[in-house]
Amino acid sequence: MAKVDIFSLIRSRYNAFTNTEKKVADYILENMQDVIYMSITDLADACHIGESSVFRFCKTMDLKGYQEFKIALAHSISKEEETPQLSGEITMQDSIGELSAKILANTVSALTETLNLINEQDISKAIDSMIKAERIHFFGVGASLMTAMEGKNKFMRITNKSECAIDSHLQIMSAALMTEKDVAVLISYSGSTKDTIEVAKILNERGVKIISITRFAKSPLTNYSDITLLCGANEGPLQGGSLSAKIAQLYLLDLLYAEYFKRTYKESVLNKEYTAKAVIEKML
Repeated sequence: MAKVDIFSLIRSRYNAFTNTEKKVADYILENMQDVIYMSITDLADACHIGESSVFRFCKTMDLKGYQEFKIALAHSISKEEETPQLSGEITMQDSIGELSAKILANTVSALTETLNLINEQDISKAIDSMIKAERIHFFGVGASLMTAMEGKNKFMRITNKSECAIDSHLQIMSAALMTEKDVAVLISYSGSTKDTIEVAKILNERGVKIISITRFAKSPLTNYSDITLLCGANEGPLQGGSLSAKIAQLYLLDLLYAEYFKRTYKESVLNKEYTAKAVIEKML
């Protein structure tokens, strides 16, 4: 239980909660120090719901019951107290020093939460699929396209099967020609970008293995995904393309790259030498 981060879990699944579950989640996030000492009845009364609703919330969080939830909450609070961070809220009054510290805190928080959300089995399955695939195609639009291009750039140094189309029309055409022997890595913070969902639908129809990198465990994109990798950055609706979200996505791509390299070491080392030599003349 010590490895379960309740706050990361709540934020990643929040969109999929019922209205009643959101009441419980909101109360926990706003009163975490009080909840740890509350009984299931106390929490139910505070949220103006029944005890059974609190229990269902715990089950939704993949916990056996309320006591297991309280143990996980205690561990999560301890982690936050061990690594105190500045508020990520930036104001017009912030000095350059305060601004620097807050941006750093946001970035560290995004990476830490992403680490807490990593499922080793999902990473392993993703790598197995990528190694077996004939092609690995990275997809994304807007800010997520930049991340997808970085994914292609990293993997093309060690394998000749990575691809990334820039235009949304080219992306959907590429998806239409992929087969069950290929793997698609779809990147979308919200998991609800229309162009990406359209690509996911076609890939699903073609039987392509889909790996999604997204913020939320439940979204239109994850409905089509075979493997979902969650990033931990919090991004407001008017904050699209924040670097903390991008860094969290890049962290997951770096993890996939490193594990792929390990499992295909002989081939990857050789290919990395070839690609390094190919660009050596471009350097001073």
